[in-house]
Parts: sequence; structure tokens; C-alpha cells
Amino acid sequence: MSATPETGDYEVVILGAGVNGAGLYRDLCAQGVDCLLVDKGDFGSGSSAAPSRLIHGGLKYLETGEFGLVAQSTLERNLLLRNAPHLVHPLPTVIPIFSWTRGIGAALRTFFGAKQAPRSRGALLVKIGLALYDFYGRRARVMPRHALWRRGRALEKLPALTPRIVAAGTYYDASVTAPERLVWELVAEGSAANPRSRALNATALRPGDGAALSFDLPDGGSLTTRPRVVVNAAGPWIDKVNALMGAPSKLIGGTKGSHILLDHPELVRQLAGRMIYFEADDGRICLVFDYLGRALVGSTDIPAEDPDAVRCEETETAYFLESLRGLLPGLSFDAGQIVARYSGIRPLPASDGTAPGLISRDHSAPVAEPEGARRFPILSMVGGKWTTFRGFSEEVADTVLARLGRGRERSTRELPIGGGRDFPKGAAARASWLAEAARESGVEEARLAVLLDRYGTTAARIAGHEGPGAAPLADAPGYTRGEIDWIARHEQVVHLADVVLRRTTLAITGRLTGRDLEAIAGILGEALGWDDARREGELSETRRLLEERHGVRL
Repeated sequence: MSATPETGDYEVVILGAGVNGAGLYRDLCAQGVDCLLVDKGDFGSGSSAAPSRLIHGGLKYLETGEFGLVAQSTLERNLLLRNAPHLVHPLPTVIPIFSWTRGIGAALRTFFGAKQAPRSRGALLVKIGLALYDFYGRRARVMPRHALWRRGRALEKLPALTPRIVAAGTYYDASVTAPERLVWELVAEGSAANPRSRALNATALRPGDGAALSFDLPDGGSLTTRPRVVVNAAGPWIDKVNALMGAPSKLIGGTKGSHILLDHPELVRQLAGRMIYFEADDGRICLVFDYLGRALVGSTDIPAEDPDAVRCEETETAYFLESLRGLLPGLSFDAGQIVARYSGIRPLPASDGTAPGLISRDHSAPVAEPEGARRFPILSMVGGKWTTFRGFSEEVADTVLARLGRGRERSTRELPIGGGRDFPKGAAARASWLAEAARESGVEEARLAVLLDRYGTTAARIAGHEGPGAAPLADAPGYTRGEIDWIARHEQVVHLADVVLRRTTLAITGRLTGRDLEAIAGILGEALGWDDARREGELSETRRLLEERHGVRL
């Protein structure tokens, strides 16, 4: 292993390669800024790997009067549907309604600053909210407007739904099939836009005196750089990272969100691609939707502080199952249906005394100016939500550019992401793309269609690498050995977990087996030069991680 110390000059160092850090990296690289992006784990492996997998406009933020956030969120949702159509898809959504007029008084009190969210939102309140949601989502609109279903139609569409409903509201949001992959594509886009920039995963920040930043590299070496600006995009780790740089802060007061995935074919069949967005008996908002053939259920909203220790607890899974039983009495639910679980901390702004559900999901970027030995300012990316990462990144990028004395050269508003570039729109364009890719690669169109849905237009390169008749994994035939080899050689993989948890959806959907895990480890070992001891160590650590953090036992 190398132990050679490196030095490098970067104008901007971004600490944390979640969706906000990766979005900022891509934006600044597109402006020609030399950036260093660093994460102690993998790209998108922290809070960005634990969302509800929704790209939503923030319907519930209307209750707290955060109209600006709803306007930004609905716009960014619509832009993502255009710029990342291979990963972000429309999601028709149903809200079960249990009364006609309840909740109006409580909603008004919440709007004017009450500390408790309204309960039992009636049809009139839902109708007003959905009309406002359509109004704010009119910019760059790509999806239908809302509707209100009568009880009979709702039960016809979802027979297992409780007959206690009086109506159902319907509207559209969006979902992201692979949030971790979208983060990786943002990173790759940034590095391609400015080859002088560099993105490093599995790289730890050392405590320092503030004059420079030093890092431990995954190969055993080190890197030292003296940036002009530092951006702390470490999410729930922001305060810890600031302390390492000698700039202690108390900016983050996050809440924990947990989710489970169920192997429940009948529920998935009745959902028919829809999400049910519902209020549990205790007033908390929950959701369930079809995620790649599994029923994804979430989410809790519990105060939590340690992002390294967060887990989806048994009490939370019991809460989810009981909530589903109340909502869908026509179906059965038990813990044996759970194939995976995950949990993460939302990096919300510190907000003592506020109910978790009412803490703002808006964002800010407070600045710690140079002080003492520290010669660079630190901008901390606080708060925000998955959907608004591009807008947040753009705001921070403009601040950084101003401090560097530079102007913006291009906008990211209409910039495709990764495999979204030149993505075929419509059935005819898709058929044409598949036919052309089949002629060039020799790979069958059916296989190319799988790759196109998974990777967008990057599928052509992957197909060219794996070739016709590629050998599939034994228990996940939708993935091939050549596909995994391409990921290992082109997507900055450091650990086995990077592949099974983030470059693919094998683990999170509960479709990973011990046999396939060993096969993937073998492919990575050959591609990355692992010896037997390294491969066995990676297998052991990945099994431990899957069981302890995700409830996946192979």
C-alpha cells in the first residue's frame, strides 16, 4: 500500500458527498472551479442513502406556511423528472380521507404558529391543499393535476382499503429508484466537467490547526491542501466536522426517519404503481408504495443525535405494521414479510422545543469566517431535503463564486444528469434507441431495455462492456457478471458494500443472496486486485453491515 503524502491546490474543498455535496461539486465544476470533494464513507452513503425515495414537492409544508419551499420543491421535482428520467418517475398518490370538514381549525392554528400539526384532515382541507399544490407546481409542469375520488371509486381502485373512508384525494409526486446512484452520477458529471477537480470516497479528515486540511486516503497515503473556501456538506455530521477544523458549532438538530420493505405481492398488485400517503392513528404521516416490486413503508420522525448509531428499531417496524393493518384491513401483515430496513437522520436545523414534524425542511448556509490560524471561511449546508438539492447547490455555488471573484458560466437548471442525457422520450424514440444499441453492441433488445431502465443512456456503454450472452448472477438474473465488472472498473468502488448497497439495489430490495454476494466479491477482487484476505474481509464486513443496519440475513 502507498504511504506517499500528496499535496494539491484546490480552490474549494467540499466535505461530505451526499446529495447536497455532490450537487454542489457538479455545479462548481461546471463553472470551471477546481474542487476537492471528500467523504469518509462512500458517495451517497450517509443520510442521502436513507430517504423515503420520494422526489416530492412538500405537500405538508403548506400547513406551516412554507410556501416558498413548496414552490421551490415542486419546481425542482419537475426539473428532475426531465433531467433524470431514468431514475426519477411520476408517482400517482392517494390520500385516504375520513371526514368532510375536520381539521380546518387545527390547520389554521398550525399555520399561525401552533406547535402541533393538525389531525384528521377532512376532504375540504385536503381539496384546498391539493389545489394550492397544483398552483405551486405549475412551473415546468409534467404531470396531471389533482382529483377527488368518492368512497366507492376509492374502494374499487384499492379494495383492501378500510371502508371507514369517505373519499380519497389523488395527485402526483415522484419517486427515485436509486438515490445513491443519482448521487454517484452527480459526482461523475462534476469530475468530467472539470478534470482538475477530484472526488474521493473512503477518505477521512484529520484534525488540524486550520491553516490546511489533511486527509487519510484509502490506499494508506495522505493528502494536504490549502483551499480558499471550505463547504461543510456533512449533513448530520456537520457539527463534528466543524469541530475537527477548529470551528465548533451547534447547527444540526436532526430527526430519525426509518423505513421497511415488504415482500407482499398482493399489496403491490393493489397499489398498481400508486403511493398511499396516509395519517396513522397517532396523527403521524406515513406512506406505502411499490418500490421495485417491494412495498416500501415509512416513515418515523423521532429526535436523534448520533448518525453512526441510528437503526430501524423493532418498535418502529411494529408501528408500521400496525398502521398498515388499520389502513388496509383486507390484507395481512407480519414481520416475516420484511426483507430489508433502513434508517437515517435528517440533517435539520437545530430547533429546540419544536415538534419533529414541524421543524422546517428549508435550508441555509451559515458562514464561519476565517479566525485565528484558520485562513478559509467555512460554509455549512444546513437542512434541506432531497428534492431541492439542485436549487440549494446553486445558491451555495453562487455564494462561493462571489467569494472567489468569479461569475456563473452556466446554469444546471436544464442540465441532464448522467444517464438522463439524450434519454429517449416516448415509445417510438425508445424503440429506436434500443434497436440502434442492439446493432452496435450485439446485445439483445430485451437486455438493453433492462439496462436502459436502470442506467439510462449509460446502458450503451455497459452493454458494450458485457457483450452478448453475458453470464447472469445465479440468484439475480437481472444482473450480469459483466455489468458488475463494469461498475467495479468505472464507478470508483472501494468496498463490496458500495456495490450491493449503492451502485445496485440488490440488498435494499432483499434480492441479494449469499451465493451472489460471494460472486460479486470475486468479480470485484479480480477487477480491483484484491487478495484472498481482502476479499474475505470485505465479505465478512458486508455481511455484518447488512444484518446490523438493514436486517438482511444471507
